[in-house]
Amino acid sequence: MSTVILTGLPVPGSPLTDELRSLGFDVRPAAGPEEAAAVLAGVPADQRVAVVDSAFVGHVHALRLALTDPRFDACAVTGAVAVQPGARAALEKAAALPAEGGGPHADRLAAAVEAAGTPVHHPELGTLVAAVPATGAERAAAEAAVAAVDDEAVRLRTAVKSRDGFFTTFFISPYSRYIARWCARRGLTPNQVTTASLITALIAAGCAATGERGGYVAAGVLLLVSFVLDCTDGQLARYSLQYSTMGAWLDATFDRAKEYSFYAGLALGAARNGDDVWALALGAMILMTCRHVVDFAFNEANHDATANTSPTAALSDKLDSVGWTVWVRRMIILPIGERWAMIAVLTAATTPRIVFYALLVGCAFGALYTTAGRVLRSLTRKAKRTDRAAQALADLADSGPVAELAGRVVGRLAPGAGIAAAVIGSVALLWTAWACGFGARQVIIAAAFYAVLAGAAVARPLKGALDWLVPPVFRAAEYTTVLILAAKADVPGALPAAFGLVAAVAYHHYDTVYRIRGGSGAPPRWLVWTIGGHDGRVLLTAVLASVLATRAADFPVALTVLAVFVALVVLVESIRFWVSSGAPAVHDEGEPA
Repeated sequence: MSTVILTGLPVPGSPLTDELRSLGFDVRPAAGPEEAAAVLAGVPADQRVAVVDSAFVGHVHALRLALTDPRFDACAVTGAVAVQPGARAALEKAAALPAEGGGPHADRLAAAVEAAGTPVHHPELGTLVAAVPATGAERAAAEAAVAAVDDEAVRLRTAVKSRDGFFTTFFISPYSRYIARWCARRGLTPNQVTTASLITALIAAGCAATGERGGYVAAGVLLLVSFVLDCTDGQLARYSLQYSTMGAWLDATFDRAKEYSFYAGLALGAARNGDDVWALALGAMILMTCRHVVDFAFNEANHDATANTSPTAALSDKLDSVGWTVWVRRMIILPIGERWAMIAVLTAATTPRIVFYALLVGCAFGALYTTAGRVLRSLTRKAKRTDRAAQALADLADSGPVAELAGRVVGRLAPGAGIAAAVIGSVALLWTAWACGFGARQVIIAAAFYAVLAGAAVARPLKGALDWLVPPVFRAAEYTTVLILAAKADVPGALPAAFGLVAAVAYHHYDTVYRIRGGSGAPPRWLVWTIGGHDGRVLLTAVLASVLATRAADFPVALTVLAVFVALVVLVESIRFWVSSGAPAVHDEGEPA
């Protein structure tokens, strides 16, 4: 139970007490600051506690935003402040200070908490009202302003992500927000909706795996239903402010699990009809994962950089100020709404091969468009990267023991190699794997060369203009090497096993992204070393191919064992982290990937 301390003399006819109770608070009155401090001392330390001025006039949703958002230790609007246990000591110190100056007591407390070093979040209210009027005339004006704005309409509108794709904005959100409200009123949680979305997508993948036209049609319809639920869970979280660490983990992983499972379902369905598209399915997964790593690495490298301006960025901002160009630019990158709609329609109407061809072409164009723009921005701006950004890029590189050892030795000879070393090593590896036969010793040599240059690439802080490309280059090299070797083996089961291995490793890389995005740092080093790092896995895969060159039929078994090992180690540690008290309540409002 959360507690709110209502300070000051009660206002006759005010609905404030009932509104606070409707938000789940136990309301305790306090005539003045000294009494409020005494009441505060009696509230259990593990409870959320708020202080609200009894003369407060405003919308209920304004209070909800200030008092119930679990993402912030301290939050405030005019006349109301709330803290979670993590900021409780700061509030108690503020309450013990002498009451000096005018204005609402809650505002003075919020200012004192912030001045003491505890960040206080101030939600953007927009048209919502939050005021503490001093006179009867001011109160009447505030009440009129409250009556003029539909609180529920604002709450529904702001439940929708502020930046979304064309398809999601105009074909899903107009009604999914009402589904979110329906779920909230029936006590459903975002996690339950997220799980329903996953289950629906897995059923869709099963329908696609039948290989029959009826199954493909059902798969397309269910995939769209899953996407509607996927939008609903985030809108429900924003509508009811139900953010949680478990929700962060589910949201961070289920989108990719749903999409990649559907790829596997399409590949299984095609195989039933004699068409092997596993290479296309794996290629699509590689492309999507690398694209997402590009997005994150660029944003992470630049969001806190200094002197972070460029002519290219200015032109992009100018285009974003023209309505129709915004939607065109969002559509051509094929964000998740457009992508899933395309997959659903083509699945129902065509064949899996056509679905993957369209997916590869569309996503490749979108990836080239966004990457080219970001390269231009990076080359034309004089940004200075921070140590924190350089560390995030190094963590995202996922270097294992081989690369780290090589970096200590070779890095001294080639300081600041960065992206150049990563590209040279990756190109040499992929060319050798492509040009040589399955199991060739040259591939092992190329893999060792790749590992050495990978160490050189990250031996110094990644602060160069294009060093944010190092992690996606490593992802492309590792995943594509597995694809090439599995294709070269030319035995049944090799490509499906490679798909499973890349899926397990990709989960680890997405997990790394969301840990860093949540501010909790990368996975522990022991985990990265246990699964080899990207360099160790590439070298091991090359060695397995060479050892099994005369027994290629065993190569799928080796890849499967490696995939299971990686998946088990990564999942156990990931689940432990995301259900722990230290996990961040990540809420993604970024690119509509």
